[in-house]
Amino acid sequence: MSYRRITVFDTTLRDGEQSPGIALAPDEKAAIALQLERLAVDVIEAGFPASSPGDFEGVRAVARAVTSTTVAALARTRREDVDAAVEALADAKRSRLHVFIATSPLHMEKKLGLEPAEVVEEAGRAVASAAGRVDEVEFSCEDATRSDPAFVAEVCATALAAGATTINLPDTVGYSLPSEYAAFLSQVRQLCPGLDQATLSAHCHDDLGLAVANTLAGVGAGASQVECTVNGIGERAGNAALEEIVMALRVRQDAMGATTSIDARELAETSRLVSELTGYVVQPNKAVVGANAFAHEAGIHHDGRLKDARTYQIFDPEDVGSEMTLPLGKHSGRHAFALACAHAGIELDRDQLAAAFARFKRLADSGRRVHVNEVFEEVHA
Repeated sequence: MSYRRITVFDTTLRDGEQSPGIALAPDEKAAIALQLERLAVDVIEAGFPASSPGDFEGVRAVARAVTSTTVAALARTRREDVDAAVEALADAKRSRLHVFIATSPLHMEKKLGLEPAEVVEEAGRAVASAAGRVDEVEFSCEDATRSDPAFVAEVCATALAAGATTINLPDTVGYSLPSEYAAFLSQVRQLCPGLDQATLSAHCHDDLGLAVANTLAGVGAGASQVECTVNGIGERAGNAALEEIVMALRVRQDAMGATTSIDARELAETSRLVSELTGYVVQPNKAVVGANAFAHEAGIHHDGRLKDARTYQIFDPEDVGSEMTLPLGKHSGRHAFALACAHAGIELDRDQLAAAFARFKRLADSGRRVHVNEVFEEVHA
């Protein structure tokens, strides 16, 4: 069976950096970009050059650092934004300008103060001004999912005619349900036939905890690019998590009919680096890259895992560059405790093991994780 190739557009350095309190220096952006290149993402959105001198330099640093990955920069439809992005991307081996304008009635009236016809005109003008000055142009309808599909189709057709080759339809405020997002993309595709000759992109936020689910629904509806961030960082509740999308497509490849070029063995290291440089700690129960992602404490799970990892794991920690942990706690069983003793070099006969396990259970009832050595320290105390 052949699988559709999904382009991975990483926006950790742009949308991810918009998380409150994150301000990456140019060299830090370059360091993360090099790791993203090792991860084999297709596009790195390096920043929003017009937003600040520091972000301009950050995009320039990424453009100079990477050697094979496409580097993108964000721009509003303003001429000065487009010019700044083009200049910042000048040294990129392959460049993409990502231009956007809002299309929802709420945004057009309250934020932009523009009539729909003016938005269409702005979109066409900005895309045309970027085309030919960079290698690729992507166009986004901000707040697309709260927009009229017929109007979105009109704006997209204008952007395509002006030179855009990728069209992004974002769920900017994380409002959609997966079925709604899939239906929206399908409707816009029907109303704008030119989208079938372009790359359709999904970009979803996690305000309702549905960013990854919506992104996968978008892939099911024909999107061939996913926009995401490492560890799911981003504005408000964050973006769709790259590592979750990648592994969902990998584990459920037959169901999704899609694949990526990502080297999943680099996921854990990429997560660690982004966490270190942004200061955003990864929650322990975070899927794929959290400290507990491969930790089994419950006795039944321990026993099953030790007999055959497939009983309680749908992929191996080595697949994502991580490792198995077997924490000991109040739910741990005798097999796990015996294994922990053996790993610690403690040899016990059956009676000694039974007594030690009983002592362990008393300690574990405190509610914390217990190291096997503590059990034997209690004996000598």
